[in-house]
Amino acid sequence: MKQSRLFVPTLKEAPSDAVIISHQLLLRAGFIKQVAAGIYTYLPLGKRVLNKIETIVREEHTKIDCSELLMPALQPKELWDQSGRWADYGAEMMRLKDRHDRDFALGPTHEEVLMTIVKDYLNSYKKLPLSLYQIQTKFRDEARPRFGLMRGREFIMKDAYSFHADEESLGAEYERFVEAYHNIFTRCGLDFRMVEADNGQMGGSGSHEFMALAEVGEDTIVYSTDGDFAANVEVHDLAVGDAAPTGNGTILHAKGIEVGHVFKLGTKYSEAMGATFLDADQKQQQITMGCYGLGISRVMMAVAEQRNDEFGIVWPKALAPFDIHLVTVDTKKEEQMAGTNEIYESLKASGFDVLVDDRLERAGVKFKDSDLIGIPLRVVVGKGIADGVVEVVNRQTGEKLEVEIGKLNETLQNVHNNLS
Repeated sequence: MKQSRLFVPTLKEAPSDAVIISHQLLLRAGFIKQVAAGIYTYLPLGKRVLNKIETIVREEHTKIDCSELLMPALQPKELWDQSGRWADYGAEMMRLKDRHDRDFALGPTHEEVLMTIVKDYLNSYKKLPLSLYQIQTKFRDEARPRFGLMRGREFIMKDAYSFHADEESLGAEYERFVEAYHNIFTRCGLDFRMVEADNGQMGGSGSHEFMALAEVGEDTIVYSTDGDFAANVEVHDLAVGDAAPTGNGTILHAKGIEVGHVFKLGTKYSEAMGATFLDADQKQQQITMGCYGLGISRVMMAVAEQRNDEFGIVWPKALAPFDIHLVTVDTKKEEQMAGTNEIYESLKASGFDVLVDDRLERAGVKFKDSDLIGIPLRVVVGKGIADGVVEVVNRQTGEKLEVEIGKLNETLQNVHNNLS
């Protein structure tokens, strides 16, 4: 893709209200644009990163036989009355009335909607278990939206729900989701921990959070030095140096950004909404339920928070908006443009996703923007093209190589394979 045709409004300085590094860099590098407090547009580069995260999420959910659907964001009050959460959810719920004065909410979550969708179908033990998920925009009226994509009023989330005949089946599926989440966050390049958590408004018998470690995190993690215990401080209020509840090691603290949360809901929603099935003995039983949330847009923010340097974002190759940034030093030089076009076609034919900086800008501007955007590999076409040589820059390590054009594709493939 030609950068001259791509909408990438980079900024020299971050807005004054952007106080954490991920917020500053995502704004400056042209990945997001604020519309109002806690509400953002995902610009073309940001959308490409989100697409990469969503692809990973879809692949890992397919592995555990979890099917994708898409539910409405607009939800009638009657569904939430059935579960009792219309009154209980609080001021975070975005509420509105239609022209007929009927109450609706913009969905912060979808337990009620999905239970209504599946309860008539799940009338027999033969149809259980079942797991479904969606990737959708969610809405929460945060009292203090802040830190960019970490705490917004509108955000992109993956929410999954599982339905079971008993707690044993739920427990097995819960572990499959836990494994899927480990795979997702590892593939996204995050440094994270799974911790015991409080169920809060969701209810149920147990839950775990997945925390991306970062000093700007709003949650405090307590964990043992030997690594066999970790929990949110809300669950275990332990001081640094205390003995771990497991008896192994002592307690340390860390800050974390919640990027995922899984819950064992039990029969809370099926009891409230009359969802039953016939077991093998033809007896009516309550459906047992689990739910599994993952912040798609928050993962992008957490990766940017963890993976950056003094020059900009350093994307892992799995999430980078492009594989290679092909930069022409001087687009007015016919020889450089011809070399750029030849290399571009060759790289595309080799399967690389390439962004070509063909803008009428000074070389210094192009290099600063390239560092800021953080694409893993940069190929610089400059004066050396006359001798059949280009420069390859590894954004992750800073290493620079002079490479002959005839060996460029092979060199890039080898370097790309070794990127994190």
